Amino acid sequence: MIWVIGSTGMLGAEVCHAAQKEKIPLAATASDVDARDYNALKDFTEKCETQNYLASHKAQGQRAKIEWIVNCSGYTAVEKAEKEKNAATALNVDAVKNIARVARDCGAKLIHISTDYVFDVASSHPYDEDAKKNPLGIYGLTKSLGEDEIQKTMTQFFILRTSWLYGFGRPNFVTTMARLMESKPQIEVVSDQRGTPTFAADLADAILKIIKISDKAGTDIFRKKSIPYGIYNFSNLGETSWYGFALEIQRLLKKYRRIQNECVLQPCTSEEFGAKVERPAYSVLSKEKIISAMKIKIPKWQESLEKFIKDSRFEF
Repeated sequence: MIWVIGSTGMLGAEVCHAAQKEKIPLAATASDVDARDYNALKDFTEKCETQNYLASHKAQGQRAKIEWIVNCSGYTAVEKAEKEKNAATALNVDAVKNIARVARDCGAKLIHISTDYVFDVASSHPYDEDAKKNPLGIYGLTKSLGEDEIQKTMTQFFILRTSWLYGFGRPNFVTTMARLMESKPQIEVVSDQRGTPTFAADLADAILKIIKISDKAGTDIFRKKSIPYGIYNFSNLGETSWYGFALEIQRLLKKYRRIQNECVLQPCTSEEFGAKVERPAYSVLSKEKIISAMKIKIPKWQESLEKFIKDSRFEF
C-alpha cells in the first residue's frame, strides 16, 4: 500500500488520482494526520495494520501494510517563510524528520518532494544532484535541512527535486497568469530568472513509475535491476524565463479560446518587480540521472503545458 501525505495538495491529489486509476491500494492523509506530531504518524501506521485501512474504506480479510510513503506535504509560501521561519521549519524539517522515522520504523520506502530552491544564483548550467547546496532564503534552507534529515535517518529513500510546479486544483503560476491576462490590459513578468516548468501529472507519473520499477525488481526471479536510492531531479525538459513561460501560457490560452482579453506582457527584472526574496537566477535541473535510471522520456515543458491548458479540468 502507498500512503500519500499531503493528499489534498496539488501534487498529492495528482498522485492519488494516478494511483486510483491503476487500482493501487492507497491511504491518503492531509491535515487529519499532523506530520509535525510523530505520535500521530505512528498511530496512523498502527491503524493501517490493525484496522486494515485502505483509503476511505476498510479492506476485509487482508493486512494493510504500508510499503511506500509519498510525502507531498510542506510549507511552500516562499515570501511568507521569511517572516514565518518557525512554521516553515516545523513543516519542512521537523515533520520530514518524523516521516522519515516512521518510514524507517515500519519498513516503508520513502519518496519525498524537494525543490530547486536548495541552490543559489551562481550556476549558468543545469544543476545535477551532486551540486553544492546553498539556499538563498528560509524556504530553500528549510527544504535543504529536510533533505538532510532524511539522509541521516534512513537509507531506503528517493528525494525528488522539482521546479516551477503547476497543476489542477490549486492556484499556481499558470492559473494566476490566466486570471491576470483575462482581466488586465498589461502585466509585467520577471525575465531574469530561468528554470523549467513542471506539470504535476508528469511528476506523479514518475513517482508511480519509481514505485512500480522498485516493486517489480523486488519480486522478479530474474533479479530485474531496481532504481538506486538517493536524490533525483525531475522537471519537464527545456528551460525558459518566467516571462517566456507567460508568453507560452498566453499563446495557448488564446489557441484554446480560454481567454478573450488582449493583454500586453512586459518583461521586467526581479528588482523592478519588487521581489521580497532573492530567488535562484538560474535553477534548471539536470535530468540525466533519472532518465538513465528509469529509461523514460520526459516531455518538453511546452508539450505538458498545452496538455494542461486544453484539459477539461483546467480552470482559473
